[in-house]
Amino acid sequence: MRTTADDTGFRAGALIWLAVATFSMGIDGYVLAGLLPQIATDLRVDAAAAGQLMSVFAATGAIAGPVLGALTGRWERKATIVLALAVFVVGNLLVGLAPSYFWAMTGRVVSALGGALLNAVIGSYVIARTPEHYRGRALSLVMGGFLFATALGVPIGLVIGQADWRIPLFLVVGVGTAALIGILARVPRLHLPPLSLRAALSPLTRPAILAVLVVPMGLMCASYLCFTYATLILGPRIGEGYPMIGALFGYGIVSLVGNIVSGRVTDRRGPVAVLTVIVATVLAAALLGWAGLMLPGIAGAVAGLAWFLACAFFNGGSGVAAQTRLATMVPPAVAALVLALNNSAMMLGSALGSALGGVALAAGALPDQLLPLSGVVLAVTLAVQLATAVTHRRRRSSDVVGAAEPPLGAVEPA
Repeated sequence: MRTTADDTGFRAGALIWLAVATFSMGIDGYVLAGLLPQIATDLRVDAAAAGQLMSVFAATGAIAGPVLGALTGRWERKATIVLALAVFVVGNLLVGLAPSYFWAMTGRVVSALGGALLNAVIGSYVIARTPEHYRGRALSLVMGGFLFATALGVPIGLVIGQADWRIPLFLVVGVGTAALIGILARVPRLHLPPLSLRAALSPLTRPAILAVLVVPMGLMCASYLCFTYATLILGPRIGEGYPMIGALFGYGIVSLVGNIVSGRVTDRRGPVAVLTVIVATVLAAALLGWAGLMLPGIAGAVAGLAWFLACAFFNGGSGVAAQTRLATMVPPAVAALVLALNNSAMMLGSALGSALGGVALAAGALPDQLLPLSGVVLAVTLAVQLATAVTHRRRRSSDVVGAAEPPLGAVEPA
């Protein structure tokens, strides 16, 4: 039977296999960063060149995601997911078997292309397949795979990767292959109304959508401005080594909890309100955390951990609210492009945050001073969020008074 966007339902069994796919992407996205010395030695390059395996993956995904999301908008969704996941798995297999740096880099580019498309099309599939009042919970379930990977998969990958850095990649291949089999067996097909390329690209002409994308970019910028250098901030207070590993493990677990809670609250309160609370709370946490770090001894350590875990909870919940908000602004047929743009905005924000933190430290700033710097970024982000929230409220009021205009790219019913 041919499933259409109107024949939707909330099926947790199918979503679990999509979550397994995001779990494999989560391991792949982070585990190599902790194994750069082993990679450099094995491939006979320096650590900086080994680090480019991460940078090129992120840059390729950020650029390719929106392009592939637009070009594949007319394709059947399940087939697109299967193709993207297969490319992602093949790319990781190529890295795992790479005899040289060239082939490792080639494999990273291939896996980035598959992962970028997979990330976009999975989100659009969930949005099209689930009723609006279940959308937040459905997205939190699928995104939970990625966050569960950061909490559990990455630490396990780092442990087994001490023997051979290629083993975690084979773990990604195995998990991805299992997800591929499950998706083929359990995920229903989905056909969306065909659109021209011009209609598929229509979100790029809407300033409201571009403004909304500033919010996840700002959140990620502020997050990675501090998270990248968390060892420098927390290490002197709680100790390096296992205490820091425990703090990072806790960050992943709390992020996962935040994701689950956000899914439920977003369905009840709406994504705009949830995002506003998230940005405002993370801003308050940054300022209070900075003040807390000035306390001596154990009090400073407790304040630092409280700030760290508070950021984990609310940053972990921001993805669901951001994707749900964007989904309400476009028809399902163009959701893949919008979600790809969201992913690119988050990657750009992460890169900007890491770079900004590095520049600040190089200029003589103390690690603790990164918190108020992140507060400045969050203050700008909150201003943008409030402005877009006011616009959203006015648009809803005008829609109640008069007939609402169909969104760009929408297809009239036959």
